[in-house]
Amino acid sequence: MMPGKGRGWRNEWAAGVRLAAALMMALVLAGCAGAQTIEERNPDDPWEGFNRRVFVFNDALDRAILRPVARGYDTVAPQPVQTGVSNFFSNLGEPRTALNSLLQGKPGNAGIATARFLINTTVGIGGLWDFATHMEITGRDEDFGQTLGAWGVGEGPYVMLPFLGPSTVRDTAGLPLDWYAYPVNHIDDVALRNSLRVVQVVDTRAGLLDLEDLISGDRYSFIRDSYLQQRRYEVSDGELGDDPFASDDFDFDFDDDDFAD
Repeated sequence: MMPGKGRGWRNEWAAGVRLAAALMMALVLAGCAGAQTIEERNPDDPWEGFNRRVFVFNDALDRAILRPVARGYDTVAPQPVQTGVSNFFSNLGEPRTALNSLLQGKPGNAGIATARFLINTTVGIGGLWDFATHMEITGRDEDFGQTLGAWGVGEGPYVMLPFLGPSTVRDTAGLPLDWYAYPVNHIDDVALRNSLRVVQVVDTRAGLLDLEDLISGDRYSFIRDSYLQQRRYEVSDGELGDDPFASDDFDFDFDDDDFAD
């Protein structure tokens, strides 16, 4: 849906907690929402009236709590620290990618995810440094929503989830499995587990602060259409013909330094 700081960032909003990443991606972008007018019904969004009300709720939550905290974090934490934190949580999403790759019959991608996890956990000092990317070991992120799509399950209607942001019926069905497959959720120390969750959410939100101005037109429709476009691209492994990010709406110009860890 939006560009990020290399594979580590992409993993972060797709990974770990699609409960915190599909969670964050659009709960966060929902923070840019204003008053909306439903001009015409989108066949992918039959519950648009309900979804827009949830969108406003997520917006209020983001404006009151999440965005101010993320701005403070972005101000206080140096960029190398933020990159390390993002890499750490991204690395924890690699086992989930490996598992889903196997379920989809993609042993090659499963091997890449496993190698990335082992390399970044050891040489990368617990995942703080994305050394695997520097070795040009990269693959596709996979989650249970994508696995269901690969198995032929239809995406179903678009739905805006309270707190969690944009989803589809199919992706929502995959959330519990994504949550279970994320290592942080199996830490016995409740205080540590919750602290890591908070840090991940804040770091993810801070990583999106600079992207808010890229949203144009009807904010709700922009986020919905971008989310659906990206998810279809991911489920099909990019086999949609033209790159969905090649249009003017997604014409971003980044220097190579923007993707450096």
